[in-house]
Amino acid sequence: MYRYDTHDQTLVDERVAQFRDQMRRYLAGRISEEEFLPLRVQNGLYIQRYAPMLRIAIPYGMLASYQLRKLGEIAARYDRGYGHFTTRTNLQLNWPKLEDVPDILAELASVQMHAIQTSGNDIRNTTTDQFSGVAADEQVDPRPWCELIRQWSTFHPEFAYLPRKFKIAVTGATEDRAAIQVHDVGLRLWRDRDGEVRVRVLAGGGLGRTPMIGEVVREDLPWQHLLTYLEALVRVYNQFGRRDNKFKARIKILVKALGVDEFRRRVEEEWAHLKDGPQTLTAGAVEAVAAHFVEPPRREVTAEAIDAFERLRGENRAFARFVTNNVADHKVAGYKAVTLSLKRREHSPGDVTSEQMAAIADLADEFGHGELRVTHEQNLVLTDVPVDRLEELWQRLEALGMANPTVGTLADLICCPGGDYCGLANAKSIPVAHAIQERFEDLDFLYDLGPLELNISGCMNACGHHHVGHIGILGVDKKGEEYYQISLGGSQGNGTSLGKILGPSFFREDVPEVIDKLLQVYVGSRQPDETFLDTYRRIGLKPFKERVYA
Repeated sequence: MYRYDTHDQTLVDERVAQFRDQMRRYLAGRISEEEFLPLRVQNGLYIQRYAPMLRIAIPYGMLASYQLRKLGEIAARYDRGYGHFTTRTNLQLNWPKLEDVPDILAELASVQMHAIQTSGNDIRNTTTDQFSGVAADEQVDPRPWCELIRQWSTFHPEFAYLPRKFKIAVTGATEDRAAIQVHDVGLRLWRDRDGEVRVRVLAGGGLGRTPMIGEVVREDLPWQHLLTYLEALVRVYNQFGRRDNKFKARIKILVKALGVDEFRRRVEEEWAHLKDGPQTLTAGAVEAVAAHFVEPPRREVTAEAIDAFERLRGENRAFARFVTNNVADHKVAGYKAVTLSLKRREHSPGDVTSEQMAAIADLADEFGHGELRVTHEQNLVLTDVPVDRLEELWQRLEALGMANPTVGTLADLICCPGGDYCGLANAKSIPVAHAIQERFEDLDFLYDLGPLELNISGCMNACGHHHVGHIGILGVDKKGEEYYQISLGGSQGNGTSLGKILGPSFFREDVPEVIDKLLQVYVGSRQPDETFLDTYRRIGLKPFKERVYA
């Protein structure tokens, strides 16, 4: 993974010192609340419902074992002994003391981490496929390109105060696991007939109050022009994006208002001033970054070991369930990528204790070359596990409570912190998640349902990505009362779609029963080998609505 050079480390250390002084002056009353707000948000610091919240950047979801250990130590020392992994692959501390934040940032800097631009109206953390570099369907490893975007966007002087926050997602695989169609900018890397990397650029996607699917702005951008084209695109947004209404300030509103053809024309016009300029990428620059993402030293796994793994899978039902749901194919024979489930009723989805962080860091050293990935489904991944050690890893994960064989099922739900923490939330989301997990915990039933994505958000900001859940749940406020709105038919990936609202909202205690009725319609209507989404797309919303509101 990428390691800081002296320039990176100096920038981060200087930012820590700068913010320490800003915090000192704020606590002394020499900086007003209004003046302090833009300073703190660009260092990842929010003031939540009950306490400050610090959002720590995990660039494109890559995390080293020593960094995870440090996060665990910080959570134990400065927080309540746990952290929360988000749908943007960052980690949030929900209970730090305001005066401790500079010390936390200093500790993060000691392991090449920071909280810069994890909030504020700037370019946020770039995300990508959690299986990047090992996916069997990958055409281009997106990690070097994500790192180039990170270097370009961090501290960009022109884009520190955009009309609103700005999010970029990148994929280099045939199957989009980065949800590029619902980002401000989505990038798909591919290779032409000559093997040269090209970029498909989408813009204007996003969820939140006005969900939209991104439109293609450029179909086949040569790799050399990636940064100059992004610069032109964000400049157009920075100049013409609305600043008079924060609900209409995202780039998706601009693309919709102008139309994609006019937006493209303006980007191309701006790009004419930047094309072939100083920020044009060279082979040397790309190779220098790509050198940080070399293939790890993998030993050869014999055919006999692979056969033994398959026999064990056939003999041990519990192990077979884990492999089927939590283990993904690898580009190298004899290796697998293993997802560690962070979904169990003892914790909120995405939460990990300090003790678990330390234990997972040990597993990363032992089974994963000292590296992990964070997924936007709020799980963790070890990407290079030889099949002859999978059983051992499974047993270790069982002891940690992270071997739940439910990845990709209804129980693997996405959930934002909601009203339990967030000052923006209209309703609590974590109790709804727990109630659903408790209602639907029978593994045979979950497996019979097949792939099913359920996403929960506590407000219209859609941090739980409810718009693209096969079943989406949105917490809404009605005259001080918490209600929950259900949508169906959303999806991410290659066939991205936005869910449609089922009808009037429900009380919290009714939500599990509503979900049960929706599942009854699916089970009673599906055809052989048909998923929930397939059935919904075939029969439409009406049968579900009739059953729920009968």
